[in-house]
Amino acid sequence: MYMFCIMHYYLIIALQGYCIYHALKSKNDYYWIFIILFIPVIGSIIYLFTQAFNKRDLENVQSEIVAIINPTKKVLDLKKQLDFSETFQNKVSLADAFLEIKDYQNAITYYEDAIDSLFSGDVYVISNLIKAHFFNENYESVLKYIQVLKDKKATIKPENLLHYGLALDNLGKTELAENEFEKINISFSNYHERLILAKHLINKNKKDEAKEILQKVYEESTRFSRDIAKINRHTINNVKSLLKTL
Repeated sequence: MYMFCIMHYYLIIALQGYCIYHALKSKNDYYWIFIILFIPVIGSIIYLFTQAFNKRDLENVQSEIVAIINPTKKVLDLKKQLDFSETFQNKVSLADAFLEIKDYQNAITYYEDAIDSLFSGDVYVISNLIKAHFFNENYESVLKYIQVLKDKKATIKPENLLHYGLALDNLGKTELAENEFEKINISFSNYHERLILAKHLINKNKKDEAKEILQKVYEESTRFSRDIAKINRHTINNVKSLLKTL
């Protein structure tokens, strides 16, 4: 009975923790935090079904809560899976897990191990390698793998274009970087990437350019459909907050 009560208590705490994390991440109204905290279980359930989940999300809730409680569990499970069978997919899955917890060096290690001669041109892996190398500040490696995608004539994702442009800028290749930024700063698309670009420009003391980008993104957001608004809610809330500081 005692153990059951302990498990029940930790489950409630985990559920509340997930809901509060989601509320803060999504910039939802702060009153939700009080509802979650002061109406245990019921408050969390109301929040989940009104603010957090659609049907697809509900299928993933258990794994997400576990990830919050023990973020390395997924990595450990995938390591065991890789030890059992050293396949391309198992290496990539483990690298993905490291990328999720921002362990970029280990992500790079397993992605690069995965793209042997047979899978050297895998676009998904190369795209994630660009991301991992960027956040690990290996800017020359970002350029290297972007060139691989160009040689393959593969479609380069906006996120990769952004990281490419930022890598060029950090390497002092300003003119080339600006060419890439122009490809990202397109109306009615790339909202998150344009927000990150604006933050970068602010850090470079180019506040007027940043403000222009943010204002355009905000103006475009007023014409969003309900579904598009929901998908980009977190980004637009950040845009509004950043505009208030300029």
